[in-house]
Amino acid sequence: MQLKDQVAVVTGGGGGIGAALCRRFAAEGARGVEVADRDAEAAHRVAAECGGLAVEGDVAVEADIVHLVEQATAKFGPIDLFCSNAGISATGGVEAADSEWQRTWDVNVMAHVHAARAVLPGMLARGRGYLLQTASAAGLLTQLGSAPYAVTKHAAVALAEWLAVTHRAAGIKVSCLCPLGVETDMLRQVEGGIGAMLRADALTPEAVAEAVIAGLAEERFLILPHPQVAEYFCNKANDYERWLRGMRRLQEKFGGVP
Repeated sequence: MQLKDQVAVVTGGGGGIGAALCRRFAAEGARGVEVADRDAEAAHRVAAECGGLAVEGDVAVEADIVHLVEQATAKFGPIDLFCSNAGISATGGVEAADSEWQRTWDVNVMAHVHAARAVLPGMLARGRGYLLQTASAAGLLTQLGSAPYAVTKHAAVALAEWLAVTHRAAGIKVSCLCPLGVETDMLRQVEGGIGAMLRADALTPEAVAEAVIAGLAEERFLILPHPQVAEYFCNKANDYERWLRGMRRLQEKFGGVP
């Protein structure tokens, strides 16, 4: 996919990876970019930078996603690329409160479901469309210290896989973005040794956006800005027991859920 003359929607577009995507899409010549975010001020700031449309909304609320799809369509026409990018972090294991699990599930998983539900009918009718879903390397591997994050990011990858299998013949392309550490507010909130380890190899949001442009051009399912993630994923598949032993050693070294 080439972004020139395309209409793109980016959730979580007010900062981090989302803002970098909005700017990069505009630089590629996108006909319209909608910047969707809970933070209306941040959305307007990024929209002003890239000549886009700012829309306030909470991706955990399906009606808000329907609204931002309607706004983008009214302003620019049919949506070519929907980037379901917004996400949140969490800490703790199975003892985390049900409310924490539910909020993480709603944002990291159901937001992707609601986005696909909102745009797929139009895309299927036109016989073309692209879904970019931001998950995480945690969705292919795991996340020390956070069961809610690891579980919901695995689910996000699973949904992207299902969409890619189910709708490709109808002209729908799907990519799943799975970075490791990225220099965002979310990463800065990760404490302890695991945070330090992720920050050591962290990429800028702009570098992630470049990887996305390359991945969309090749229509690759997995977009991995950190190449080592592919190696880790292969190691996991080739010898699951060995991979688990290695992760236990990291757990002992960096701590997390006991």
